[in-house]
Amino acid sequence: MSPVDDVVLNFSPGSLNLLNAILAVVMFSIAIDLKPEDFSRLARAPKALVTGLVSQFVLLPVLTFGLVLLVQPQASIALGLILVAACPGGNISNFITHRAGGNAALSVSLTAFSTVGAIFLTPINIAFWGSMYAPTREILKATSVDPVAVAITVGIMLVLPLVLGITLNVKRPDITAKLRGPLQWVSMGIFVAFVLLAIAANWTYFLAYAGMVAGLVLIHNAVALAGGFGFATLMGLSQFDRRAITIETGIQNSGLGLVLIFAFFHGLGGMAVVAAFWGIWHILSGIVLASLMNRTEATR
Repeated sequence: MSPVDDVVLNFSPGSLNLLNAILAVVMFSIAIDLKPEDFSRLARAPKALVTGLVSQFVLLPVLTFGLVLLVQPQASIALGLILVAACPGGNISNFITHRAGGNAALSVSLTAFSTVGAIFLTPINIAFWGSMYAPTREILKATSVDPVAVAITVGIMLVLPLVLGITLNVKRPDITAKLRGPLQWVSMGIFVAFVLLAIAANWTYFLAYAGMVAGLVLIHNAVALAGGFGFATLMGLSQFDRRAITIETGIQNSGLGLVLIFAFFHGLGGMAVVAAFWGIWHILSGIVLASLMNRTEATR
């Protein structure tokens, strides 16, 4: 069996374009829930929003780097964990927050703001934390990731659909009202199916290396959820807001992670297996957590 750092997964340019399109549709399905006043409302009471963004883009990368130093996994696995932590919140977090009885409006706004912020913060976090760990530093040197190219990829794939979705919701709310429910379910179903098909196409590799990363991904996800909850509690937020920030920190946009891995890291095995396993596991852990949280009503 080849070392995971030497494995490159099978993923055609056409598949990458399809994944880009799927993520754009998923982002659009979230954006049609938003209006400009949602942002202005949060601007008047920004504490929860700022707490959530700091939890995602500062706390989670720090905790991830601490985990990497503690466990010292192989280079491509470590960089996969760092890259996932650098991504914005995943779109399914909004659905899970609603199921958990948390602040769904805060969750949607955090997804939107973190998506915009990801244009700058995702490449910065990948470059900074990746360069702090010697084995991943070598991968970054070998791949010469251009932060501007990453920013453009994130902008086109996530921010453009966000702007279009909000615009449509303002101009034609009658259309978005009909699209909202079906589009969210269909887009998420297509995304999950795509991840499963990508795993199936690389089943031999996934079977060989999933065991190597499964435990790390479970620990990483638990650290993310606990970190989000702990930080929101430390900031004195209500239980209603804490649930949203906990889930938003623990549900990462692993689909974006896969796009970046195949676009800039040539489908490096350890990174791709980490992102793919995250894409499956965070949905399961999020739904279980939401079911536990929903047993009691959140205080506001």
